[in-house]
Amino acid sequence: MTTIIATPRLILRTWKQEDIDPYFRINQDPKVIEFLRGPLTLDEVNAFVSNVNNQQEKYGYTLWAVEVKQTGTFIGFIGLNYTNWESHFTPAVEIGWRLDSKSWGQGYATEGAKAALDFAFNKMNLQEIVSFTVPDNKRSIQVMERIGLKRDLNGDFEHPKLPKDHRLLKHILYRLTREDYFRHS
Repeated sequence: MTTIIATPRLILRTWKQEDIDPYFRINQDPKVIEFLRGPLTLDEVNAFVSNVNNQQEKYGYTLWAVEVKQTGTFIGFIGLNYTNWESHFTPAVEIGWRLDSKSWGQGYATEGAKAALDFAFNKMNLQEIVSFTVPDNKRSIQVMERIGLKRDLNGDFEHPKLPKDHRLLKHILYRLTREDYFRHS
């Protein structure tokens, strides 16, 4: 395990083999997947872990595994994801999180995401971070706003990886430039 970021309560780190089963369980929780395409299979979880660890090697950032410092409990991911599927704002670096619903409401997503932003702008010298979700995902929108991202009112888009009749097709876009990050920090 390699710790990438430590916050007062969290460790953001590379993924380990023993994260696979708890991450699989997180992705079966109806609350967690409410605004996602559906539950992940074990094969999809294995592929995800392999991909994020490869992304860490390639870019120096990824969607890091998150554990609670005090207990060592794995609770999901928070981090940065290189996004290059076809859209008006890609390629881009997205900030994202997916936590066990038992960990919601404790400020973990905000705490970890703020640390990931600091890493993005201070260590990786990235120029912009984006985040996106469906309009009904109020919890994630609140995190985006708490960490300083602003809604791009002209940025709404249809997610290119979803069929045109999918209930989650419409997405809203949030952005934060390096300049705005330093202006407000």
